[in-house]
Order: sequence, then C-alpha cells, then structure tokens
Amino acid sequence: MLLSKPSRNGFCILHRTHWLREMPWRSHPPACMAWTTSRNHGTWNDAGSTRRRVMVAAGAGLGLGTILAYGDHRRRAAELETPAPAAGPPFPVFTRKEVARHNSEASRVWVTYGSDVFDITDFVEVHPGGKSKILLAAGGALEPFWALYAMHKQEHVLEILRGYKVGELSPEEPPQPSPGDPYAEDPQRHPALRINTLKPFNAETPPELIAENYLTPNALFFKRNHFPVPVVDPATYRLQVQSSGGRTMSLSLQDLKRRFPKHEVTATLQCAGNRRAEMNAIKNTNRLGWGVGAISNARWGGALLRDVLAEAGYKPGDKGHVCFEGLDKDQSGTVYGASIPFKKAMSPDGDVLLAYEMNGEELPRDNGFPLRVIAPGIVGARNVKWLARITVGPEESQSHWQQKDYKGFSPSVTWDNVDFSSAPAIQDMPVQSAITEPGPGACVCPGELTVKGYAWSGGGRRVIRVDVSLDGGKSWHMAKLTGKEQLPGRAWAWQVWQLDACVPEGTKELDIVCKAVDASYNDQPNTVAPIWNILGVLNSAWHRVHVIVGEE
Repeated sequence: MLLSKPSRNGFCILHRTHWLREMPWRSHPPACMAWTTSRNHGTWNDAGSTRRRVMVAAGAGLGLGTILAYGDHRRRAAELETPAPAAGPPFPVFTRKEVARHNSEASRVWVTYGSDVFDITDFVEVHPGGKSKILLAAGGALEPFWALYAMHKQEHVLEILRGYKVGELSPEEPPQPSPGDPYAEDPQRHPALRINTLKPFNAETPPELIAENYLTPNALFFKRNHFPVPVVDPATYRLQVQSSGGRTMSLSLQDLKRRFPKHEVTATLQCAGNRRAEMNAIKNTNRLGWGVGAISNARWGGALLRDVLAEAGYKPGDKGHVCFEGLDKDQSGTVYGASIPFKKAMSPDGDVLLAYEMNGEELPRDNGFPLRVIAPGIVGARNVKWLARITVGPEESQSHWQQKDYKGFSPSVTWDNVDFSSAPAIQDMPVQSAITEPGPGACVCPGELTVKGYAWSGGGRRVIRVDVSLDGGKSWHMAKLTGKEQLPGRAWAWQVWQLDACVPEGTKELDIVCKAVDASYNDQPNTVAPIWNILGVLNSAWHRVHVIVGEE
C-alpha cells in the first residue's frame, strides 16, 4: 500500500508497506481470522510523528487528496516498489446491515465504497478533515461525503483506501443511489480564471490582467471557497444579529437597505495564502499553491457594521469580538466562521461593511450574495461570505478557521510541535507587492521594457514606494504608483505600479525584483525561506521574476 512520507525537501513521497496489523474482529471471527493471516493491511508508519503531520497538513475539509496531490509520487513509488506477497483467500462478504454495526471506534469504524468494505479505524485520528467528520460516514457509504470534496476521487487516494479493505458487500445488496453533486448549482465562472481546485472552487485572477484594472472586474475577482456556493433566495433571506440583551434581531435584505445608510469603500481583499507557491517551492506545505493572483480590489457598498451593532444595543466602549457565520457548510452542517475585534467593528475609521454591492452591482454568488462582511485591511479569511449570523462575545470565533488555520508560525515549528493556541489569528496583513508583467520565463527584447505590478499593505497603511530591480537587487529604480487618493490610516485599496526601463543590448537575462514600503516604513523581507511556515501563509518576501532577453 502506498503511504505518504515526508521527505527531507518537504515533498510528499510514497512509501510502500507490506505488513500485518492485528484487528479485533467482532462480527465474523472465523472468516475474518482466516483471512487476516494471509491478507496485507497497510497503516501509517512512524505513528507518533507522521500521523500528526498527515492529520493537519491539508487543513479541515480539504481531505486526504491534498496530502498526496503533488509531483512525482508515481515515479517514486515505482522506485520504492517491492514484490507483493502472494494473494490470500477471497475477502469475506458482508451485508450493509452488518457493516452498519461497525459505527464507532469501540466497534471498529467500517465504511463502504462501491462494493468494497473497509475498516478505517486506524485512520480516524489522522483524517485531515478531522475525526468528527470522518465518523459521520461510520457504518455507511463514503460516496455522499466524497461528493463534497472531489479530490478524494484520485487513484492514489483510492489506493490508500484499498489498504484498509476487509471485505466485500454481498452481491445481493441493492446498489446505493448515486449522491447528487453538491457543487451542481455552483455558478459559472470566467474561463480566464486560473483554477487551483474545482470542488470547492478556488481560482485566482490571471496575473497579466491584474494591473490592467484598478477595480478588479467582478468576474475576474479571485475566488476562495471552502464549500459549495449556497443557493440563497433574497426574498426569504434573514440576517440574525444577537443583541446586547441576548435577543436576536432578524433583518431582511430590504431591512438593511432601508433602515441603514448605504456606505461605500474601495478595499483590497487578499487570501492569507497568496504567493504560497513560492513557499511550496522551498518546502511543500500541501496546501493550495496560490500564485500572485489571490488578491483583488473592488468598490463595495452596504450598511456599516457599526450602525447595525448600534441598532442591536452595542456601544463603542464595549469590548470583545464580533463573530460571523456563513451559510456555506460541509456535509456535517459545520458552517464557515470567523471573527474580528469589536474595536475594529465599531471604529468610525474601520469602515467595516455588511456589503450587498460590488463595483456598483449586486454581489455575485461566488463573492457572497446576498450579503458578506468587508473588513478592510484584514486578511480575506475574516471577510465572511453568505453572512447568516452575527454574535458578540468576549472570545474569538471558535471555528476551525479562526483557531486552527490562518495563523503564522516560525519556520522552526513543525506538525510535531505546533501549538495553535500559541499564535494569534491573522488580522491585519503585512506589506505586499508582486510583479504581474512580464511573467516568469518570458522572453523580452532589448530596448524599452515595461514592468507592472501591484502593492498593498494591511491595516489601512498606504504604500508610499515600490522599488524595482532588474539585476536581482544590485541596483534599484522607483516605480510609478497609480491609484485613488486615500485617507491616512484608511488606505484600504491597493496601488498598481509601473516601471518603464531600458534593457541594454547584449543583455542575456533579467532578474526582476520588486519590494514595497508602507507609510509606517514597513518593508518586505528579501527572501522567502526565513518566513516559511507550515501553513504557507503571509508570504510577503520580495517578488522575483526571471526573464530571458532575446532578439525580436
């Protein structure tokens, strides 16, 4: 059986194991015991450390497929191949009723896939999506759950599952109805988007189009979804807001539009994992390999969150956190959630919106229709889409994405020693810049050269300068910044920049580098390695693009 085993360079390789594990058979001891003496079982080796790395590497909801989704696993598997032992007796046969008895760790966790039966008890603790989610399938079929995350249906994932096979379903069992595709009602997307995953849909703006528009067209705004896009009827939609007295205030979309003044703000949203591909190139994080396009800018319109909270009885001097829940959810009913500090939510300078418009149009479904949070200057993960509920309390949101994701760690932290409680949840983002044109490996001509990109800093800090080098940082030029005038401390939107330079005759290649400086004179670290972390977030290093110089 092929298993994930981290290598020294951080990429997952596959390790083939052929050894037996002892299993307490409860339902059919004679047949099972006769079979276990000659049938191979695979399980996770080096259980103490590898198990933990596997358990959290992919993050909740992304599933086992992300662990092994990289690179040359088939080639490495072939290199590590050892002869398989001789086949044993046929697998025992079970009915669905018999499988259903194995629905807990105490009775062993069995599941079915197709016509096969698997004992996955030893995998429950290391399931990347969490123990509670995999136990939802205990005693039943995997198909309804795997339909939610299509990355499970890959050959290397199925091969891992086959290592836990303990039997087959009786041929007399009627086939299970095929589960509907939970993503069947997702919206159509623009074909220019650069897709990272289809289900759930995650895609970035094409780099060559980023700097062409100060306001990113809605169709090209980057998409970051954790679950299927909910289908919401605006006529029946209600936002539930917990009041200071403990009651719940229910607001329709029309209530928000009629009872609260409309406010507009231009703000950039950036995924915490923007530019993660550069971190993965150093040591694989086994998470979405975003390029430079997990960032976009738009003009948002809606009600101020502080106006809605004031209506619910809260006062500016109150303390705590404002927690948000979305309508998007997984198969277990777990919804996406996040929170921001109460001070940010109530600040007159915070400009936090409950947005129902984007670039003068109704919110697109992928971007949170009918209502979403816009918390300018804060990491995209806190800008909850498809907003369903708002509560205020002394503690942060207890959701996975606030407590066990979107946090920064030292490069020394590994999956063996990580303590999520030791790191604060990301809120404000560091200063950032990237080159969008020319692209990596492009061929440019001697003479005039135009370099384009974007720059942005979190917390409302304005970018005051972008420096660009054509020789890897030996010499520098100041780029021209373009963008709208923004108030001090409320510079929520990016600036696009451009450098017009001359490439001398005889030049063979260029190492183009950019770095930005914000109003607090924060600048970017020059390399990625010192800020690498196991979650692959907060990559704000100098951005580098190598191009070839050739004749026309």
